[in-house]
Amino acid sequence: MTGRILRIFYDDALLARARAGEHNYTNRLIAAFASRGVETRLMRNSETARQASAGKDGYALFHMDDPLHARSLTTRLAYFYPFWRIERSAKRWEWEVALSAFAPRDVDPAAAETFFRRARERYFPGDAANARRDGFVYVALQGRLLQHRSFQTMSPLDMLGETLAHTGDRRIVAGLHPKETYSPAERAALDDLARLNPRLSIRTGEMPVLLRECDFVVTQNSSAALAGYFFRKPAVLFGMIDFLHIAANVGQSGVEAAFRQVEEMRPDYAAYLHWFLKETTINAGAPEAEAQILRAVKRRGWMF
Repeated sequence: MTGRILRIFYDDALLARARAGEHNYTNRLIAAFASRGVETRLMRNSETARQASAGKDGYALFHMDDPLHARSLTTRLAYFYPFWRIERSAKRWEWEVALSAFAPRDVDPAAAETFFRRARERYFPGDAANARRDGFVYVALQGRLLQHRSFQTMSPLDMLGETLAHTGDRRIVAGLHPKETYSPAERAALDDLARLNPRLSIRTGEMPVLLRECDFVVTQNSSAALAGYFFRKPAVLFGMIDFLHIAANVGQSGVEAAFRQVEEMRPDYAAYLHWFLKETTINAGAPEAEAQILRAVKRRGWMF
């Protein structure tokens, strides 16, 4: 391995935890590379620092940022701790799992159901086990409501309009992301749409409650759709993402077909979550984490 050095780039908060030995995934990374005689250095993340890594010996691992050179990769939490991925791209829809086929027949059903029940109680105690369908659609919004971005089939506001047009007389609850800041123009557009459509209401946060009670989820690529699988709720995706395999997909099928499909979908949620989280990730809490880390980087070209 070039230079026998791995530099890991974190923002300040995560860097402090990692340097204090309080971030288990980092501890497993350090142990994995040490077993191959590779020194790990923890670095403060910035665009300048990432660019500079191209001129240094060794390899670079960026947290959530795109790899910039042939000896760099990116790492990111796979939505739920302790599951992580190491990839060649920061775009989740380009990840290995996104490009892989899900074969439910290959998943052990007993292991999947055990994992599903335990994980459901860990991440959504009480809520997911008591899921019901109260006759409304949960539209999980993110940011930039008026923009049509490259990974989306349309803007989030247009997505909301299509949802209203394709859900009959069902109520629509648009959930704003609690950590997003919305502009006056975005709020005005939402308010105008709600005034024109009495079926539409707007709320902030409350994801577990909305997942527990909705009929299905609509979103561009919010992790709320993946979380909804723990509630056995189907999803319509208007954007590109890595957990597309069991969702109705507007990009693939079109709007009308996707909304027809979501009414009929009965996927094996337990098998999917077992495959997506347990079988295809690095489990930082498992004894085999170091081996999983080394396999992941070898598949992406790091040789030592």
